[in-house]
Amino acid sequence: MNGQPIPGASGRAARGHGRGGAGLLALMLGALLLLVTACGGGDSDKGSGDKGKKDGGKVENAASQAVVTIAPKDGASAVATSGALKVSAAKGKLTTVTVQDDKGVPVEGKLAADSASWQPLQHLAGSTKYKVHAVAKDGDGRESAKDTTFTTLVPKNTFIGQYTPEDGSTVGVGMPVSINFTRGITDPAAVERAIKVTAEPAVPVEGHWFGNDRLDFRPEKYWAAGTKVTVKLNLDGVEGRPGVYGKQTRTVKFTIGRSQVSTVDATSHRMKVVRDGKQIKDMPITAGAPSTTTYNGQMVISEKYEVTRMNGATVGFGGEYDIKDVPHAMRLSESGTFVHGNYWASSGTFGSANVSHGCVGLRDSRGAGDSGTPAAWFFDSSIIGDVVIVKNSRDKQISPENGLNGWNLSWAEWIK
Repeated sequence: MNGQPIPGASGRAARGHGRGGAGLLALMLGALLLLVTACGGGDSDKGSGDKGKKDGGKVENAASQAVVTIAPKDGASAVATSGALKVSAAKGKLTTVTVQDDKGVPVEGKLAADSASWQPLQHLAGSTKYKVHAVAKDGDGRESAKDTTFTTLVPKNTFIGQYTPEDGSTVGVGMPVSINFTRGITDPAAVERAIKVTAEPAVPVEGHWFGNDRLDFRPEKYWAAGTKVTVKLNLDGVEGRPGVYGKQTRTVKFTIGRSQVSTVDATSHRMKVVRDGKQIKDMPITAGAPSTTTYNGQMVISEKYEVTRMNGATVGFGGEYDIKDVPHAMRLSESGTFVHGNYWASSGTFGSANVSHGCVGLRDSRGAGDSGTPAAWFFDSSIIGDVVIVKNSRDKQISPENGLNGWNLSWAEWIK
């Protein structure tokens, strides 16, 4: 041994030293990789932390917090036509509400100022299926929707409105819209809301109730010639009285013709006819006798008969007269006031004396066959809705509900 080198020892030492260098290099590379990874991981964590602070823990694709509620419940039946339909949103605001019947007809509604609720602007129809679609958004803009269907009640007792004038007619400037209901109305406000009367050119039109079964509409002054009037009756589903519902939906349109206003002076025994602002006729008449005077006031022609029967018994005069062939008769009141032809009085009566039972008489021929008489001219020159004013009679003013004569109320009284 004596310090002599061991054969081959130097080679083993060299080989061992080589393995140790490779291991060290691997350790150094591993440490560097760990360092880079740690730095990268640190940046990733830091970014996640910033995002968490920025979004406040918001969870993507989370459900909307808004909750839509619809009354009545889905599938409900026999639902009331008024007051039952309501849509609301909790923890959000309504953005869309659509309601329509099974024919696709929409129901108009109003969204509350805070967008938290919606209600219809009108009643619903009876015996009808409705679909409701509502959408709301929460504070983060996420939507929540709900759909509901329901069916309204089937009315057991119903009413309709019998109206005048007729659809498509041309009438005079004094013609009101007059609706007579087949049942007495105890909720006039609900019924009146369901009727809309508009005019073109536009003019304010207001309704007035006569009793509990008649509603008339008119403007403040006579209609302007050429005005087109539209009446929309949306009575289907209106509860006019407890348990009694309207069953009528209809649109009526009529036109105002030329203006004609005739004025009867019972004292001078004359009638002047003014058309479109110009006098076109001045005719002698006979008015009501001293014991059966003619009403004063503004009256509207509501019916025309070329020949008709007039029996005093039907208007409280007993058997004083019964004329089976009164010519050229035009009704001014329900109580029996007419402008009509008179063939039984002498020609000298007209323009000089009042001899009738309250009507306004014009000279005429029996059978209404003579087109040259004053009565024939006036009949042919008049239309339903023309105005006849009587003045200087020794009678009271006609009641506004006696015929289509609401013009005898002031505008303040009409809209009160």
